Amino acid sequence: MCIGEIVKLVTSFLIPVVLLIGVSAQAGPSDFHAGELLPEFGKIASVDMDQTVRARAKFKVAFDVGQRTEAGTLNRKLESAARFLNMHAAAGVKPKNIKLAIVLHGGAARDVTRAAYYAASLKDDETKLENANVALVQALIDNGVEFYVCGQTAAYYGIKNEDLLPGVHMALSAMTAHALLQQDGYTLNPF
Repeated sequence: MCIGEIVKLVTSFLIPVVLLIGVSAQAGPSDFHAGELLPEFGKIASVDMDQTVRARAKFKVAFDVGQRTEAGTLNRKLESAARFLNMHAAAGVKPKNIKLAIVLHGGAARDVTRAAYYAASLKDDETKLENANVALVQALIDNGVEFYVCGQTAAYYGIKNEDLLPGVHMALSAMTAHALLQQDGYTLNPF
């Protein structure tokens, strides 16, 4: 076999493989749509599931949020909580059977503060930015999600109870909040 024939053979094999890879990689952001519980947040994709989610399933899930977002942007972990609600409602789980708690610590605590504290926490070049998480936090609270800020973090950053958005609670610490939630049957979402 000469080199030209080998190149033809390899090319005739690789072109269809590359085309197939390209076709399967086309799934992306356009496959996500608004959910019914929080249509503005936590977009979801329809999935052909092998693991069944029972309509009578009950969830008690805690989210740990420690990383602050870039000023003026949504916290992706908070969006994940919205996605969790939307996904499971779309899968047929009754919203009353989905209990979520979000424990914030570290820089993420800023993402659940009122305008005055939020603005004061920004660098000079960011002072005109607003807390993009306000509407998301309120929508989550309206859907029964509980928020707890680490009191140790709050003390470190000078966050007082009155600096927190309405419905956000101060905990002794993030460690304590997680321990109490676990005793109440919550599992920790690793994402």
